[in-house]
Amino acid sequence: MLVNALYNVVDRIFVGRGVNDEAALGGLSLAMPLMTVFMAFAMLFGIGAANMISMRLGQGRKDEAENALNHCFWLLLVMGFLIMALGLIFLEPLLSILGAQEGSASLEYTRQYLRIILYGAVFSMLGFGFSHCTRAQGFPTITMIGMFIGAGMNIILDPIFIFILGWGVEGAAWATIISQLASSIWILAFSFSKKAVIRLKIMSLKPSLKIMLDIMTFGSSQFLMQLVMSGVGWLNNYSVSLYGAEALGIANGGDVALSGMNIAGSLVMMVLMPIFGINQGAQPILGFNYGAKRFDRVLSAYLRAIAAATAICILGFAVTQIFTVWMVHIFTPDGSPALLRFATWTIRVSMLLLPLAGFQIVSSNMFVVTGRPKTSIVLSLLRQCIALIPCILIFGHIWGLWGVVAATPVADGFSFIVTAILVGFELKKLRAAARSSSKQR
Repeated sequence: MLVNALYNVVDRIFVGRGVNDEAALGGLSLAMPLMTVFMAFAMLFGIGAANMISMRLGQGRKDEAENALNHCFWLLLVMGFLIMALGLIFLEPLLSILGAQEGSASLEYTRQYLRIILYGAVFSMLGFGFSHCTRAQGFPTITMIGMFIGAGMNIILDPIFIFILGWGVEGAAWATIISQLASSIWILAFSFSKKAVIRLKIMSLKPSLKIMLDIMTFGSSQFLMQLVMSGVGWLNNYSVSLYGAEALGIANGGDVALSGMNIAGSLVMMVLMPIFGINQGAQPILGFNYGAKRFDRVLSAYLRAIAAATAICILGFAVTQIFTVWMVHIFTPDGSPALLRFATWTIRVSMLLLPLAGFQIVSSNMFVVTGRPKTSIVLSLLRQCIALIPCILIFGHIWGLWGVVAATPVADGFSFIVTAILVGFELKKLRAAARSSSKQR
């Protein structure tokens, strides 16, 4: 998960240091909601097919698992080309709704970046979507190596294209799609090889509308969550751009505010991605032991996951609060005083309640294990959507840009309280079940 975050963060660091215009970071920020939509479709088909593959292999129906894999390939391929074609044709209308105010300098950088990123939509979809299918067969290391290949190439190519060749934002985009191509080649090569449990045989597809619908049903939860996150990203960009000029007292305040929020978002991503990794790693342990009625182990694994996630959040909080100015300079060593002040303030305020985030993220997963997926979905969306959207709208209307920034810690605090109350009742049931199970053994 940390390597996955590096794709975006490395681009932002090199763009911030290599492009002599602080609005460039704002351009990447505007592009993120649209790129989140691309990933939503990759997760719709990738996670959906992975769930089907796991089930069919467990049932001993290998041919049906292989057919699901073939369906996944064609769905990702067709959707990748469709996104590329529609994105390039309707690029200008898309740019007009990404949240920037009229005359924004950031918008031109968004145009340069997306025009190239869209050409690599197929590679991105195939690599990211198929990685879930590889994990479903029991080969997480193959997926991890593919991510390392992509992230490593991105780190190498970014400075070459941006600093040496002077391609600026376009260089960052080329580095990204070339890296994604390499990652997808690695994943697909394994899927064609004899090492895979089920091999990709693209010409032996047996088209089935039912399989397509099943795949989309299994992947719909993550798909909807990604779409919601894209909407929140758009709202945040729009609000920051709207209030930026007035709050910062400069003509390009909207672009500066977008760049500052981009820096803060990058640091939050680097802290939270390992938490999502812990969350994913804990789920099979929790699920297996809950199914085996070893509730004592469920409690133990849950509490250890909470401890590890909270430790990372506290460490991330401490580092970002102490070395805030230094971290801002990593992204923009020659930034204007307005950008440096705003980015520093934004990082410190938006991360005020970051130590609580680990508990909230891991705890939402507990309800999947205990057979309450709807509660899990609500808690997952609580921090990133249900609580955050009203806070952005209300606080932004009252306090402008400063209110938009303050919305994050308020949403964090509210989500923590609601989650803690629900988890308290759930832990009470688990402890009672653990005592009962222990007596029976």
